Amino acid sequence: MSDLSPGSVEPLLRGRLGLPYRFVQECASTQRLLEDDEAEGATAATDHQTQGRGRLGRVWEAPPGRALLFSILLRPTPPMALWPELSLVAGDAVATALFSETGLAAELSHPNDVLIDGRKIAGILAEASRGKVVLGIGVNVNQETGELPAETPKQATSLRHETGGEWQRAPLLAAILLELEHRYDEWQRLHTTR
Repeated sequence: MSDLSPGSVEPLLRGRLGLPYRFVQECASTQRLLEDDEAEGATAATDHQTQGRGRLGRVWEAPPGRALLFSILLRPTPPMALWPELSLVAGDAVATALFSETGLAAELSHPNDVLIDGRKIAGILAEASRGKVVLGIGVNVNQETGELPAETPKQATSLRHETGGEWQRAPLLAAILLELEHRYDEWQRLHTTR
């Protein structure tokens, strides 16, 4: 059983984001698993994406069961012109959650990467359409050095490479979702009170 199964993840969720939660062993992309009519907070995760992608049409590759790969549906109320900021909101949430869970000093690199000592550990893909934004988030968790992509604009790293140990993905997912909820709510308050 995957450590991202509903039975592993749902008991760890402490906010409204992450539910309903869906997990599949393999898919083309978690971005395609969320339907237009789903509620805000709906989240889809997988052990392996066969057509994972990043910004500017780049490919996002990770061996099965080694990375944290998920998408979450949001329905922002601020004007659509502000929605691109959600990549930054999500990246900051990922960096903060990784620090709180691992102690590693992760930082946001504009517009959608999360870095540790200049090496990419996570990426965000935001896609907006018809009153919704789907945020795709990929975090390199348990890849060994030889499993990380070699030819990338920024050198890649993983939690395993940085710490020398394996990490459970479910607690990381729950921590990212909770941090994202706080930062997303703060972003909405900021832009709806003007």
